[in-house]
Amino acid sequence: MKNSVKLLLTSFIILLHNSVQAAGLLPLSLAIEAASETIQSCGTSGYNVSVAVVDMYGQAIVQLKGDKSTPHTQDLAYRKAFTLITFGPNYSLDTSTQVAAWASKNSSFYDALLTVPNITPLPGAVSVKVNGKMIAAIGVSGAPGGDKDEACASYGISKIIDRLNVSKPNK
Repeated sequence: MKNSVKLLLTSFIILLHNSVQAAGLLPLSLAIEAASETIQSCGTSGYNVSVAVVDMYGQAIVQLKGDKSTPHTQDLAYRKAFTLITFGPNYSLDTSTQVAAWASKNSSFYDALLTVPNITPLPGAVSVKVNGKMIAAIGVSGAPGGDKDEACASYGISKIIDRLNVSKPNK
């Protein structure tokens, strides 16, 4: 009886592990690596940034405050990624630049969005995709412009892409 319970539990754990992988969750180790590479990429250009990697539930997988980055950058990086995760999948938006453009088409809608906690429709976040499906977003804040934040995030994604079968972000 004990062996059959062990076998059943082991089978369940394997099945659960496989379904988590099939669901396309970004592993913590790759999220940390992508965030570190993002900060390094921005640092090479002289930008002091913070990075947040957010999962599909809006939860931060990892947040890193870069050396010499200013206090607001950590929260803003999270909010940019959170905003992309919130709207990106339903409206086929791959960057927060696209979210900002989409949201700004209607000023009343844009103003209403600003009242929602953690929604910040500003450039600076890029989606992480597996087989065309968004599984996470990397938000960056601190470079002199959201386009530069997004370039650093794209670089971070490029460093893990081969181990995750992640599609490159659309720009």
